[in-house]
Amino acid sequence: MRIAIYGAGLIGAYVGGRLAAAGGDVVLIGRARSRAALAGGLTLTDYRGARMTTGPLPFAEGPEGASGADLVLICVKSQASASVARDLRPHLAPGALVVSLQNGVSNAAVLAEGLGRPVLPGMVGFNVAEQGPGHFHQGSQGGLHMGVDPRLPLDLFARAGLPLTLHAEMAPVLWAKLLMNLNNAVNALSGLPLREELATRDFRRCLALAQEELLALCAEAGQPLARLTPLPAGFLPKVLRLPDPLFRLIAGNMLKIDPLARSSMADDLALGRPPELDAINGEVARLAARLNREAPINARLTQLVEDATTTADRWSGEALLADLQRARAG
Repeated sequence: MRIAIYGAGLIGAYVGGRLAAAGGDVVLIGRARSRAALAGGLTLTDYRGARMTTGPLPFAEGPEGASGADLVLICVKSQASASVARDLRPHLAPGALVVSLQNGVSNAAVLAEGLGRPVLPGMVGFNVAEQGPGHFHQGSQGGLHMGVDPRLPLDLFARAGLPLTLHAEMAPVLWAKLLMNLNNAVNALSGLPLREELATRDFRRCLALAQEELLALCAEAGQPLARLTPLPAGFLPKVLRLPDPLFRLIAGNMLKIDPLARSSMADDLALGRPPELDAINGEVARLAARLNREAPINARLTQLVEDATTTADRWSGEALLADLQRARAG
């Protein structure tokens, strides 16, 4: 099976590299700067101590790199989904399986519309950071989740240390991941590594406000959320608000993160890239609009991250919490 990774960023390079290290026939598709960074091969590590290496992998800078691929994993930012579908469509083999491994809940539908074929939804439940040219590190727990399709090479993913969890219905999984991803904006505004931010009660209280807003909307819409953590989704805001000692006791697994790991949105701000707001906090706003409701917490987080793209200022937990509380009060 030939596998094309469309988007050789953090997730694409890590997943593609591990599949290649396990014997997969992998081609990476990305920008010229990624080709240069990956020219010496890949080193893939994780928080458990695993380490894999590859030689230089085949690399293409255009969609023609996916020609002849049996499996295409889309790992680009959500805002690029429509353009990727348009560019990729002429190059796909008739029987190729396309999987979206992106943030948000709508990317598979956007890709399917542009490609004129079904796209399998997927979800990445872990954080990846670049620790040097070609060195990608999984800094948190979590796995890969996908819809069911007999063409998926389950054995290869298992050999790569990335066993797939398959779901007959992916929407609850994607909405549950979105609930967790609401921390991306809080983390970006904090300027702190994820572990340090989540260890700070006021930042957790900010996340709890954002999560409560989404949970209420999902309940009204009748949208179930999968259980991705030991705790049911509805319990998370209560646990996040606990004093630090109790939080560490009850939810210590949430702090089992590499000490340098940051959210992808924090990386976007640091590198001057457009943050992936529309697919995360924007999705909450769209759900609220469909229900004739408002989402003031997520709207305010969106505005603050947009403001942060032009300034290096970051927020303390106390100041951000007070700001969001004012937004909720109207």
